[in-house]
Amino acid sequence: MNSRFSPPSAKVIYLTIRYAIILKKYSTSATQTISKSTAAANKFVVYCNTQITSHGRNGNIREAEALFHRMPRKTVVSYTAMLSAYANNGQITDARKVFDDMPQRTVATWNAMITAYVRNMSRVNGVEEASRLFLQMPVRNAVSYTAMIMGFVGAGRFDEAERLYEGTPLKWRDPFCSNVLMSGYLRIGKLEEAVKVFESMVEKNVVSWSSMVDGYCKNGRVGEARKLFDRMNESRNQFTWCSMIDGYMKAGYFEDGFQLFLQMRREGQVGIEPTIMTVIFESCGRNGRYKEGCQVHGLMSHLGFEFDVFLGNSIIAMYSKFGCINEARKLFDTIREKDVVSWNSLIYGYVQAGRVEEANELFEKMDSKDAVSWTTLITGFSNKGLTKKCIELFSKMPERDCVAWTALISGFINNEEHEEAILWFLKMIRNGIRPNPLTLSSLLSASASLAFLSLGQQLHSLVFKMEAEHDLSIQNSLISMYTKCGTVNDAHKIFKSITTPNIISFNSMITGFSLNGFGGKALELFKQLVDEGHEPNEVTFLGVLSACTHVGLVEEGWDYFKSMRTLFKVEPGPDHYACMVDLLGRAGLLNEAMELIESMPFQPHCGVWGALLGASRTHNFLDLAELAAQNILKLEPNNATPYVVLSDIYSSMGKRIDEEQMRSSKRFWGVKKSPGCSWIAVK
Repeated sequence: MNSRFSPPSAKVIYLTIRYAIILKKYSTSATQTISKSTAAANKFVVYCNTQITSHGRNGNIREAEALFHRMPRKTVVSYTAMLSAYANNGQITDARKVFDDMPQRTVATWNAMITAYVRNMSRVNGVEEASRLFLQMPVRNAVSYTAMIMGFVGAGRFDEAERLYEGTPLKWRDPFCSNVLMSGYLRIGKLEEAVKVFESMVEKNVVSWSSMVDGYCKNGRVGEARKLFDRMNESRNQFTWCSMIDGYMKAGYFEDGFQLFLQMRREGQVGIEPTIMTVIFESCGRNGRYKEGCQVHGLMSHLGFEFDVFLGNSIIAMYSKFGCINEARKLFDTIREKDVVSWNSLIYGYVQAGRVEEANELFEKMDSKDAVSWTTLITGFSNKGLTKKCIELFSKMPERDCVAWTALISGFINNEEHEEAILWFLKMIRNGIRPNPLTLSSLLSASASLAFLSLGQQLHSLVFKMEAEHDLSIQNSLISMYTKCGTVNDAHKIFKSITTPNIISFNSMITGFSLNGFGGKALELFKQLVDEGHEPNEVTFLGVLSACTHVGLVEEGWDYFKSMRTLFKVEPGPDHYACMVDLLGRAGLLNEAMELIESMPFQPHCGVWGALLGASRTHNFLDLAELAAQNILKLEPNNATPYVVLSDIYSSMGKRIDEEQMRSSKRFWGVKKSPGCSWIAVK
């Protein structure tokens, strides 16, 4: 039964009596003149209309209905107010009945009904009904066109939105209709179309400018966003400032974003509000800017900022990312009404700090847990290598979504339990859970580690079935998988199919060429990378130096190594030095290799000494071999390689006594060589 016909509440009865008294007061006085009676009646109608609107906005639809049905005289405004009250509460059928029962309608009434359909498209066939009403309207205004364009845009029917926009009289097109179409384009990523609308506008308001600033920022074009921002001068609002600051931060320009925040404070054009503060805290945490984060936290306290749970959660997350888990815990304890995000933020902090037991204690204290709570703790246990604990926790989850399954599978892969990861992936599929791109990327990584080409190919087929072949993360994982399985041509085909490869794409392909002996192609691809304006990183240069090693390009290797600092501002790490020692050693330049080791700004690791040891064996350079072996054993006493290599060198040089001493020493210390292993696929 419709709630409208339920017995009236005490509040409704009270309001009815009250309005009857008011009506009687206005209508029964014998001493009033006719003009005064009319004025009083009009006042009462206005009063009722205002109350209907207020009740509708506050969700008190029964009170609005009671008042509307007991009004002795209703105007078109009364009907429109009741129609809007129904619409605001999602009762579109009732709103349409009011509209149909109206003795007369104004353009505002038509607009209200069209807007009701547009705002409730998910419940009714809103855009079709709105369109029919729009075509029936005897008179239209700017609101009519704006509402209808909004409806088409919201339904994704941009062709119809564009046609209506073109047919909108110029006097009503700007700024509202243009803003709606422009925002729709930006929402679906059609930046260039939005720019055309913006540039064609004769009249722009702050929404027009702010939308374009936000659109440019979300597409990573912060330079163009800043030009518009600077042209706005005094008309910027909080949304404009927040969009520009957030755009800088997410594009990696922290300094520019933070300086703009300070400029906003100096100018005092807009007040500091929670959204901007949250952007700053998130950016400080993401970029590891401890000093700035503490400064803004102090500023918030100094200004007497209202400390709500929303802001508190962002500060907890920031300190957690800094690794300052004790500060995060203190703040957590001061929040009176914690929500699930508060708990999850602190659990994440404990997990990041490696304090998984404390994370588990906090998890157990939670009254209500969501998927993020469970998944974060599963990740924490997997980081500690406790995969059995991950399975135990996973099995207790009330509902397991794709993210939870992916976290479990990724945990196995990160702990090199690749077969277990594959088994759980098969369970995931059997349970009807659709994998996401991260799931597939993780499984492709497992296939690459196992050099399991047939599994990788099956996953590649699944990628096509899911229509995810254009997902960049999956494309990069496929390149890595195929190169590690030795099918470089397949990897290169995928690389060439990528519309906009990123630095990971280039690194995967360069490393793949290098590992498979195509050093020349690796160096050609590096040149392409630089020519296209990408910035190489540490991983890029590992692939390049490895390519030079395989091809024997000593001079070129030196040039690339030196250019790391001078041209690309990349500091060489231990692995880069190891590559150079390997390159020089293979070319027989062992003295130069030793000089390079002595010039290292940090202590060499086993990889560096191992490269020197291998080169010394190749060229029978005993003194350097012994030096390298001694340093390896200092770092890794149980490493059998130095014993084996020195024994071989002594044997080749006829030093039987030294050879026997080395073998005896190996037996004495109980050092054993790790056995080799191979994989075969059994059909």
